[in-house]
Amino acid sequence: MDKKVAVITGITGQDGAYLAEFLLKQDYRIVGIVRRSSHSDTTHRLRYLNIEQAIECIDGDILDVSSLCRIFRDVQPSEIYNFAAQSFVKTSWQQPLLTGQVTGMGAANVLEAVRLEAPRAHFYQASSSEMYGLARTSPQNEHTPFHPRSPYAAAKLFAHCMTVNYTESFGIFACAGILFNHESPLRGHEFVTRKVSDGVARIALGMATELRMGNLDAQRDWGHARDYVEGIWVMLQQDEPDDYVLATGEAHSVREFVELAFTHIGRPIEWCGEGIEECGIDLRTGDVLVRIDPQYLRPAEVHQLLGDPSKARRHLGWRHRTTFPELVCEMVDNDIAILRDEGRKPRG
Repeated sequence: MDKKVAVITGITGQDGAYLAEFLLKQDYRIVGIVRRSSHSDTTHRLRYLNIEQAIECIDGDILDVSSLCRIFRDVQPSEIYNFAAQSFVKTSWQQPLLTGQVTGMGAANVLEAVRLEAPRAHFYQASSSEMYGLARTSPQNEHTPFHPRSPYAAAKLFAHCMTVNYTESFGIFACAGILFNHESPLRGHEFVTRKVSDGVARIALGMATELRMGNLDAQRDWGHARDYVEGIWVMLQQDEPDDYVLATGEAHSVREFVELAFTHIGRPIEWCGEGIEECGIDLRTGDVLVRIDPQYLRPAEVHQLLGDPSKARRHLGWRHRTTFPELVCEMVDNDIAILRDEGRKPRG
């Protein structure tokens, strides 16, 4: 029996890497579309998971429909997963047009290439809880109205709607997963969770005494990316395409994330002051400062996102396994290990 073939855009990102790891265990052939970059090391996440050699990476670009058509025609994929995007909310305010092109139109390009060259493939679009933005109800489910509050969220909403339209108009098997925040040791340093875990790790090792943050009171529904990619895969194994929310059903503030991270290294903090001078003081030594830095505040804040994953539980049998404290501790421990390893490397 021939192996199933999965094409993954954005395979060098967190979700693409974890999905590739999971699909290899299901005996898939994995083809990753990789955009040529001036950065020399774009596959470090695949290397971290020890799967780099098992992946076939092909040059392509979601802004170039011809390259996508060529790849789909040559590979004849069973499943196509689109994770490629400009995925940083803060950057989307600085580069809104680029975000619209890559995150929004890029997804439309992939869908068009699917229609032309791989109409029988099952397609997955990575939608985002950021589309809810200023949500009118909580928790948010598949029927909650969207109110995007950033160029990134608006671009994701366009991609989401195009996925629905291609399913309804052309009969393509296309699913959109509305994933709430999902983190891991593979998360980039641009994201607040990795910023905290790296910063706390540096403080634990005596490499820093200050952590600069944005809005500490923003609340998010945080899960582990490794759990979520399994739910993504299950979506494409169904008889009919549909859209699903994947979430934990629990909301935690950035402040809680910071507190758990410091507690994990044995340095619990108490808070003093409000606003720009808010600080966290270590109960034992008083030498840790958590400072609110305006550069990390969003022009339009999303105060709370909380998902209702009941449909995914009923129809897919999916639920998250990693708890919020387990996620925080894993990320901090990983960054401590990375920094210690870097310290052992010879200088030259």
